[in-house]
Amino acid sequence: MSRPTLEQVARRAGVSRATVSRVVNGSTRVAAPIREQVNRAVAELGYVPNYAARSLVTQRTDSIALILPETATRVFSDDQFFPGIIRGVSQALEAADKQLVLMLVGSPAARTRAERYTTGGHVDGVLFASVHGADPLPELLLRTGIPVVCNGRPLGRSEVPYVDVDQNGGVAHAVRHLLDSGRRRIGTIAGPPDMVAGVDRLDAYRKILADSDRRSIVAVGDFTRESGEAAMRQLLADDPGLDAVFAASDLMAHGALRALREAGRRVPEEVAVIGFDDIEMARYTDPPLSTVRQPIERLGQTLAGQLLRLLAGEEVEPALVLPTELVIRETG
Repeated sequence: MSRPTLEQVARRAGVSRATVSRVVNGSTRVAAPIREQVNRAVAELGYVPNYAARSLVTQRTDSIALILPETATRVFSDDQFFPGIIRGVSQALEAADKQLVLMLVGSPAARTRAERYTTGGHVDGVLFASVHGADPLPELLLRTGIPVVCNGRPLGRSEVPYVDVDQNGGVAHAVRHLLDSGRRRIGTIAGPPDMVAGVDRLDAYRKILADSDRRSIVAVGDFTRESGEAAMRQLLADDPGLDAVFAASDLMAHGALRALREAGRRVPEEVAVIGFDDIEMARYTDPPLSTVRQPIERLGQTLAGQLLRLLAGEEVEPALVLPTELVIRETG
């Protein structure tokens, strides 16, 4: 059987082809009784819209790209940040009847494909999460007229709107809690310096210690468990008297707990540990991890919401910052 056409639906409903097109494309400028006639004819004939043809008319694909400049191994590891962002974005786009296109850009070839795809008219807008360095792709897309929203404050000068969490406030609460608990030699496992979360969390840690006349003790990781373990060993070598650690991610904090256990250091009696993120794993470490909670799914929902407003022709805040919360468990 041949696929039903718009003209056949129009004849069955007793209306013009243009009226059917307006109803199928969601126009509200058609009277309710006429919409019912058209929808009844659509159901009776089993008509399915040709979205490729419709996009040529509407100049919309109803698809949104979420670009993660990470490898598949990193995105689908046990770091629940990325799945949380994807869930939040997906929920918001599904509610708006938009299709999510997930693009993992963990290599130069993948980046070239992403640039070609997003500038080729295949998506209506682009979301970025986990941007490294002053990545030129968000600005490039913005200059070509494609709506773009980033997760996290872009490094360097940028006109791209973004959604972030209160990095400074979250870290400040964590480090002040350690100071108020009597800890005197507080180190940090910082995130990578090419990511704004790594930069901002390290800056906030240094500011609080400087205000308290304490020296910074820093080792750098890359937000993974393995890097946290290695960084903790470095901190213990640099300052054996260390009595507290703020780790810029829960996975790095988990690695730090492992290194402390191997070194025979009791947590929290000898060394307190606080992480950042409050991923599910934080409740099940031994002992359960104190951490700074960021609203990961809400972050994804807000990212998508900002982009949907741009697509609707609305103005958006250039920077939205969501609150964080210190969650005290048993490590500090």
